[in-house]
Amino acid sequence: MTDAAAPIADEPTSFPVTDSTVVYEGMVWDVRRDTVDHHGQDMVREYIDHTGAVAVFAEDDEGRVLVIQQYRHPVGLRDWELPAGLLDHEGEDHLEAAKRELGEEADLQAEHWEPLIRYNTSSGGSDEFIEIFRASGVSATDSAFEREAEEADIVTRWVPREELVAAILAGRLQNSALVVATLAVDARSRRSA
Repeated sequence: MTDAAAPIADEPTSFPVTDSTVVYEGMVWDVRRDTVDHHGQDMVREYIDHTGAVAVFAEDDEGRVLVIQQYRHPVGLRDWELPAGLLDHEGEDHLEAAKRELGEEADLQAEHWEPLIRYNTSSGGSDEFIEIFRASGVSATDSAFEREAEEADIVTRWVPREELVAAILAGRLQNSALVVATLAVDARSRRSA
């Protein structure tokens, strides 16, 4: 039982896994089926066994945020999102991965980096956590990255944060990392004002 007087926080908990099987092996991630001994009862859960990801909330000196637009097949959209990508290998440094993604997706680098927020994208269906970094002092990289597949036709745009907030609240922008990061930065700026 949690203490109602304590600050609200997710609580790390685990139960014995009695069986774990990859039921589908994908190109990017797998689907795993675990049997869990949950208080003496077998509970079976299937979920996406994800590598983890990073994203970058990059701001310029005018207070605009870099967003990219690309085709996302599962949702049938060319959605606006933050530069982001998968962790390439277990134990990869998240900040280094974020720097790589900013360069690969936007041909940019940043002078200043700080952790912004980390969240689970779908706690009932995936073990993916995405860590978002806030970057400033942005400038062009020395060379352009050669993109392919859905990244080949990326569109970049610098958008005032207030415009992003309005579009999110109106339901015009729905990418989870963009929504979470934008609202987190907006909330922090209001608290410090």
